[in-house]
Amino acid sequence: MQESRLFQIVYYLLERGHATAPELAEKFEVSVRTIYRDIDALSGAGIPVYAEAGRNGGIRLMSDFVLDKAVLSQEEKQEILAALQSINIAQNINGSPTLRKLSAMFQTGSENWLEVDFSRWGSEEPDKEKFELLKSAVIHRRAVMIDYAGSGGETCRRTVQPYKLVYKSKAWYLKGFCEKRQDMRMFKLNRILDMEVLKEGFVRRDVQDEEEAFDGEYDQITLRFPGEAAYRVYDEFDKSQIQRQENGDLIVCAKMPEDAWLIGFLLSFGAQVDILSPAHLREVVAEQAKLIYERNKT
Repeated sequence: MQESRLFQIVYYLLERGHATAPELAEKFEVSVRTIYRDIDALSGAGIPVYAEAGRNGGIRLMSDFVLDKAVLSQEEKQEILAALQSINIAQNINGSPTLRKLSAMFQTGSENWLEVDFSRWGSEEPDKEKFELLKSAVIHRRAVMIDYAGSGGETCRRTVQPYKLVYKSKAWYLKGFCEKRQDMRMFKLNRILDMEVLKEGFVRRDVQDEEEAFDGEYDQITLRFPGEAAYRVYDEFDKSQIQRQENGDLIVCAKMPEDAWLIGFLLSFGAQVDILSPAHLREVVAEQAKLIYERNKT
């Protein structure tokens, strides 16, 4: 218990910069005397921690102190290496200098337990190059100009202030402020046909306002599927959105954007989907199904 508290004191001081003994005593639910004994123990172990008297005094770490490998347990070292491996998205980080240096410093290796590759079959390098450019634009807050294939079939050029890359429903999206629409928008990476990172920087808007504005674009739809379609339903929807009926049918309630993609998505279920609401969506899908029939009948 004491060893765990000593680590936590170091982490707390690294995060806050300094703290008083009563503050630490209250946080870790021990006496002030115990805190001073802990500080002595840390100092004796080689951690450069000291107490400073005066009005602005307190317990501090030396300003140039860096967390030493000895402060981390073997399990924590493995978790850090595993976390780095789990972001193997745009490049093979398992061979990166960062991972090699940490493995050497920790004097441990880690199992290569996870691989994520978002690129399409036969299109690995272009997709990864696009991802890297967008990642850099997000980090350095640089606007991007994109040629985008819209859901209506048109291609348009837009300037976007990129905020984050989002993985949702088996696809990667760029979330950012569209200067043309003057609003937050989501752009599917596969539909970005060409792009250029601009020198123009930008100031991020309030994050909470972004989320509210974006989520407000979605309406709830209610769908019914027969039990034999369960394999596909659970592929596409979270179990919290699905209710199984006594007759085996599955009722799905989800918020989704009403656009050309949604129409195509619903049509992909064929006769196995019944749109319960909204009524106008049911009419649109039925009309599209009629057009498909007329175009393909012999």
